[in-house]
Amino acid sequence: MLDDTDRRILRQMQAAPDVTGAELAERAGLSPATLSRRVERLRDTGILRGVRAEIDWKVLGYSVEVSLRVTLDKSEPRAFDEFAAAARVVPEVIEIQTFLGQVDARLSVIARDMAHYQQVYRGQILTLPHITDVDALMHVARLKTDESLPL
Repeated sequence: MLDDTDRRILRQMQAAPDVTGAELAERAGLSPATLSRRVERLRDTGILRGVRAEIDWKVLGYSVEVSLRVTLDKSEPRAFDEFAAAARVVPEVIEIQTFLGQVDARLSVIARDMAHYQQVYRGQILTLPHITDVDALMHVARLKTDESLPL
């Protein structure tokens, strides 16, 4: 599926995502036209999903992060879909994951401070549909965060 040139392009994109196309072509050892064709093919096949801005929400004043482990009412056929749809609307929910097992979902919630968190938790999280139990884990430190793949 990927050849060595594709892997080289992807490694360079991961290492320096903000470089210009010309600089990326040079780093990957390709002409700009060849790079352009290769990148377009990587997009067409779905390997490259897009470019995004990484925003440091702590700099914007959000100092609290809480991970909520949620158990849903599994007797309701649409519980997962309705829960996820409602959770997506809460601006402070920055990540939603679903699981198989005792815990059905995990929400990452950010807040400016504990008072704001309590407001979000009581006013928006606890009103989400089909919740039977919530377990909160206060985030202390992020020891590793890396979406780069070993290419």
